[in-house]
Amino acid sequence: MSLVLDPAAQDLLFREARTANTFTDEPVTDEQVRAIYDLVKYGPTSMNQSPLRVTLVRSPEARERLVRHMAEGNRPKTAAAPLVATLSADNEFHEELPHLFPHFPQAKDAVFAERPVREGSAALNAALQAAYFVIGVRAAGLAAGPMTGFDFEGVRKEFLDDDHTPLMVVNIGRPGPDAWFPRSPRLDYEQVVTTV
Repeated sequence: MSLVLDPAAQDLLFREARTANTFTDEPVTDEQVRAIYDLVKYGPTSMNQSPLRVTLVRSPEARERLVRHMAEGNRPKTAAAPLVATLSADNEFHEELPHLFPHFPQAKDAVFAERPVREGSAALNAALQAAYFVIGVRAAGLAAGPMTGFDFEGVRKEFLDDDHTPLMVVNIGRPGPDAWFPRSPRLDYEQVVTTV
C-alpha cells in the first residue's frame, strides 16, 4: 500500500528533513509564521485543547536574553538563526474550552478544575502541537532546529509567566552551509509495532 501524499512531499516533511544547525540570513516573515500556524492549528489534540503558545524572538535584545539561557553548544545556532520561537504550554488552556469544545462546555470545570490535571494535559497536547509546528515549518519550505538544550526555568522567567511551561526552542530559516548532521538510525517496524 502506498501513501496518498506525493513522495516528494513525504520527503520534504519526513524522509529528507532533519534538524538544521546553520541557516542563511534570509528573513522569516510574520506572514510565513501565520501561514504555518494557519495550517498546523488543525492538528488533532485531546478535546480540541490548544495549549501551545509561540513566542517569536525577533529583537536583538530579546535574542541576547534568550541566548544566555541556551546550552553552550546551542548558543551560536540560536544567535545566528533568522527567527527563533520558544514553544510553551499554557496551563490555563481550559479557559478557552467553552469556545473550542462547545459540545461539552462544562469540561473547563468538570475535567480541568485541578492545576495538576491541567499541567499534565497541557504538556501532552502542547507537545503534539509543537510537533505539528515543526512539520509546518518544513511544509513552508523552511528548516527547523528544535532544541531542548536550555535552562527551562530561566526561559520561563525571562519570557513567560507561572502559567506557562517551556517545551522547546526552535530555530527557523533557510538551511545554510553544512546545515545537516548525518541521518541518525531509526528503529525498525518490528521493534516498534506489536499486534495482539
